[in-house]
Amino acid sequence: MSVSDRLFKLRSTLATLAVDAYIITGADPHLSEYLAEHWKFREYMSNFTGSAGTVVITGEEAGLWTDSRYFLQAEKELQDSGIDLYRMGEADTPDYKDWLISNLAPGSVIGVNGKTMSLDEYRNLSGKLKKADIRLDTKLFLEDDVWEGRIPVPNDEIFELSTEYAGLSRVEKIEIVRQEMKKNNATHYVVGALDEIAWFLNLRGQDIDYNPVFHAYLVISQNNVNLFVNPHKLTSTIGKQLSKDDIKVFLYDDFYDFLKDIPALSTVYIDPQRTNSSIYNFLPSQTTKVEKTGIITSLKGQKNTTEIQNIKKAMVKDGIAMVKFLHWLTKEVGQSSLTELSAANKLREYRAEQDHYKGDSFNTISGYGPNGAIVHYAVSEESALPLQPKGLFLVDSGGQYYEGTTDITRTIALGPLTEEEKRDFTLVLKGHIGLALAKFPHGTRGAHLDILARQALWNEGLNYGHGTGHGIGHFLNVHEGPQSIRPQDNGVVMEEGMISSNEPGLYRSGKHGIRIENLILTIKDQETEFGDFLKFETLTLCPIDLNAIDATLLSTKEKEWLNNYHQEVFKVLEGGLNAAETAWLKENTKQI
Repeated sequence: MSVSDRLFKLRSTLATLAVDAYIITGADPHLSEYLAEHWKFREYMSNFTGSAGTVVITGEEAGLWTDSRYFLQAEKELQDSGIDLYRMGEADTPDYKDWLISNLAPGSVIGVNGKTMSLDEYRNLSGKLKKADIRLDTKLFLEDDVWEGRIPVPNDEIFELSTEYAGLSRVEKIEIVRQEMKKNNATHYVVGALDEIAWFLNLRGQDIDYNPVFHAYLVISQNNVNLFVNPHKLTSTIGKQLSKDDIKVFLYDDFYDFLKDIPALSTVYIDPQRTNSSIYNFLPSQTTKVEKTGIITSLKGQKNTTEIQNIKKAMVKDGIAMVKFLHWLTKEVGQSSLTELSAANKLREYRAEQDHYKGDSFNTISGYGPNGAIVHYAVSEESALPLQPKGLFLVDSGGQYYEGTTDITRTIALGPLTEEEKRDFTLVLKGHIGLALAKFPHGTRGAHLDILARQALWNEGLNYGHGTGHGIGHFLNVHEGPQSIRPQDNGVVMEEGMISSNEPGLYRSGKHGIRIENLILTIKDQETEFGDFLKFETLTLCPIDLNAIDATLLSTKEKEWLNNYHQEVFKVLEGGLNAAETAWLKENTKQI
């Protein structure tokens, strides 16, 4: 069935229900960034496979709203679909809410599956629509009516992550969360985010590609921890351990009925950004709600000592795999028939050789030349370009290990570069170093630091459309909060123990893309009469391509950072390499 046929079927369903428009958010009921196949309704209806975007369908028109990471990708995937692309962030692009208001008459009805929309987004949308006399219906669950051959919710087994890696036991985490609940006078804490549930319970799953999580909900009270999950996912051993820790297991499908029975005088803690609107609407109206950043979000974001030690071990493994790959790549390019896809597959092979490897942390972005300019390019057999001994090749990849999650981008010179390519690469590197060297007082937020990664580019009238840094999980999701480093301020302070990415870039459509990404740990710098100061420790271990640098554009301080970084990379990684790889690494970490 084509996209136009699917749109026709959805529109016919809406007409019978007297609904004028439908919103498809691209989320699941847990508001996950990456989804199991069962929840990919937006992809089914539009062919758009990006991780961020909203589709809006009226009786006559349809549009996809997505950000600059996906503009080029969306253009290709929406071709001949009957769905228009709306480029978010561009001056002439209306917000989808404003677009709906301008395209619908007062008295119209808009439908959405409220389980796939956060409470914050629901309030924002319903408030705007109400002023225009348009009603929002959040109980229109049309997936099963329209979606032919829908795949069931995954039923894979859950497995334990021992305290050797997690640092804290379930019982310890339960006590910490309850103490935080008491500070907020909360009797109940409702959790729907899958990575938070996995972290809190020291369990991992296989329900979603690249994300070691499982479908579940949690309701924590001062007396009980209630887990809603398909019991077939639990081994008898894990079931007994949960029971021993006073965690009660209920059916996944019983969650919403359980919410309705929470006592009316309770005080319920929810995170309005990570809780779907249906959860809120199922809670008894008499209950008091405390709405803040999730307790588990904050605890998970500040890694404990054991998690940090393990993540550093993961970085060594990942660094060895990356060096083996780069050595192989630079030796083979021009000598054998390499493509973007075969290179990505080879990198996965090198990671798979490492102990405790549990798969990639996301689909490798492997873009040569013009494909490198597609920020979230997904290589396929049809799209894969051959790698030639010239120009730039961008590889953004990561691994999942029991010890931690990795995320690294390297842009590699496969041969001679133009002056523009070298200059662009060096300007991105200057931004990367600028953020890596940052020192800042406690209370600083990511939005305050973002300019450090962009200043060198801005000075030349250049920029990039994505954020500079995101949080990263501990053997969990590659993207996590609460912190971010981007121009938009989310109000979250950078704290000790947070691990973030440092990934400025530059993209010239039809030419090349450049991104340099390391992971950085926020650590204490010093305490002075002016307060406590923090800084970053770079965790990622992999050379930055010296062949792509115009050293005349680097300051003495920037050269010093790069030389020190490369010295550390060689010292830590040489023991895991053979003689040829060690010689290659020595040459590619030499002082400049």
